[in-house]
Amino acid sequence: MAYIINDDCISCGACADECPCGAISEGDGKYVIDADVCADCGACADVCPVGAPQAE
Repeated sequence: MAYIINDDCISCGACADECPCGAISEGDGKYVIDADVCADCGACADVCPVGAPQAE
């Protein structure tokens, strides 16, 4: 099950820098996770200062 980024995202980019799969990119107003690439490792959630990445 892939992670998603909720609307709490502040577009800081910490999650994208930490993602080992390169599944996170900047979207329209917040970062987004490509569910087909996400390995469900949770690295993004561990570094997010606002807890925006959530297990789907």
